[in-house]
Amino acid sequence: MKAKNCLIFGGSGQIGKHLIRKLTQNNLRVTVVTRNIHQKGYQIKTQGNAGYIEIVESNIFDEKKIQPLFEKADICINLVGILYEKKKFNTFENIHSLFPTLLSKLCKKYKLKHFIHISALGITDATDSLYAQSKLRGDKNILANFPLATILRPSIVYSVEDNFTTNFMTLLNRLPIFPLYYSGQTKFMPIHCSDLVDLIYYIITKDIYSQIIECVGPETISFKEILQRLLNLIDKRRILIPFPLPIASLTAKVFQLFPNPLLTEDQLRLLKYDNVLSKKYKSNFDLGVPSVRYFDKEVEKYCYMWRVGGQFSVKNGKNK
Repeated sequence: MKAKNCLIFGGSGQIGKHLIRKLTQNNLRVTVVTRNIHQKGYQIKTQGNAGYIEIVESNIFDEKKIQPLFEKADICINLVGILYEKKKFNTFENIHSLFPTLLSKLCKKYKLKHFIHISALGITDATDSLYAQSKLRGDKNILANFPLATILRPSIVYSVEDNFTTNFMTLLNRLPIFPLYYSGQTKFMPIHCSDLVDLIYYIITKDIYSQIIECVGPETISFKEILQRLLNLIDKRRILIPFPLPIASLTAKVFQLFPNPLLTEDQLRLLKYDNVLSKKYKSNFDLGVPSVRYFDKEVEKYCYMWRVGGQFSVKNGKNK
């Protein structure tokens, strides 16, 4: 059988790196588009098996440059996404709505076999979040232009290369007091990056089309419990204090002034909503691809970087 050619946008992030390894190890050819080959090229190239990966430098909105890539592609995979807006170009509307719409039109024009798009869980409920609504518009446009597309809506995706567990362990390591927004009751179903990648590979190899799939891990965990688990893993004691909404809003306004904000006003609005299965769509469990990695066991593999003593630290009287 002829090897499938996968065209990937957003390949330098945590999902992209895991996915490139998975696909090339299984003899699928990959073309990765990056905006800065000198900065990202070596990170991407080292993830794939030699001879199975090609890197192309391009602005993702440079239609003339990316169009020829669709001529030899069988599958397009879009992993591009942002958590906060930055500058005039990196807006939610551009990245989450206009760009996926462009890709879906090109998939239709060049008659690709499949388009797999990473969206987000919980976006239908969060009507007051700019992030969520831009994601939702992108999803609707994709299905209108390319009905064969499969849209994946994951909960929080975590791994050693994430910006979630790693950032929180850094902050918990440094701050004696940590704020709880909405009393820390917001629920999540974190999915490990490898489990999500296994699902993408399954969709490619089993030719699954025209679906919205909610992607979750095996546990439902509140935000407060996530912080407590991380504190236990890095062997720290910290005070977790619920912040009243007016104070939380004020801190979000201050944080979003920084280049890489810990929290924005839009993210605060998003935290009102549980990030769990809606049961309106099939999940990875329904497809027969259950998540097999548990939060504590996976984070334990890399949390030593935030413990006193590092890799050779001692916790609860045992070497870790």
